[in-house]
Amino acid sequence: MGRYVENKCKLCRREGMKLFLKGQRCFTDKCAVSRRDYPPGVHAQKRAKVTDYGVRVREKQKLKRIYGVWERQFKLYFQEAERMKGNTGENLMVLLERRLDNVALAAGFALSRNHARQLVNHGHFAVNGRFVDVASFSVRPGDVISVRQKEGVRKQVAEAVEINKSQPVPAWVEVNRDNLTVRIAAMPKREDVPHPIQEQLIIELCSK
Repeated sequence: MGRYVENKCKLCRREGMKLFLKGQRCFTDKCAVSRRDYPPGVHAQKRAKVTDYGVRVREKQKLKRIYGVWERQFKLYFQEAERMKGNTGENLMVLLERRLDNVALAAGFALSRNHARQLVNHGHFAVNGRFVDVASFSVRPGDVISVRQKEGVRKQVAEAVEINKSQPVPAWVEVNRDNLTVRIAAMPKREDVPHPIQEQLIIELCSK
């Protein structure tokens, strides 16, 4: 699949919030949103008022950019969320949270989402003893994610764990920092999603 290679800080500025695309940098004074809290572009501060449709589009863009999915992937997630029982918006958020690259990031095993995706795509993580190289792999309760027994990889992950040790870990994952393993203790819930997304606006947009 393709990947975004332009300035990631511009994405945060465009959405008017931190998307945490650059790891620990987002928690420092170097964060672009903290320094320039307006959209990128020469005439950004003169743009007309956003319409109701525009607000809903921007909310969808935020969600896509936070989890690093493209439009086609997003549509598939939305269709699956609709087929599931319960609230479609909550189902959508839970499906995205269960991505393997998101679990690696949430556990502190990577410095950023791109870093987590790279580790997964290179086959450095195993789920229940079986190596997985698909970032969108969906984890389930009881799954155990471990790091490849390769010195360079384990050193890289251990360094990320040390850097991220002050960051909170979601309640639905159990992290063993000594063995570099993660156990999925439960299915994530809407309140476990740390991002301030108004999923109802996305549902209203995509249901038309």
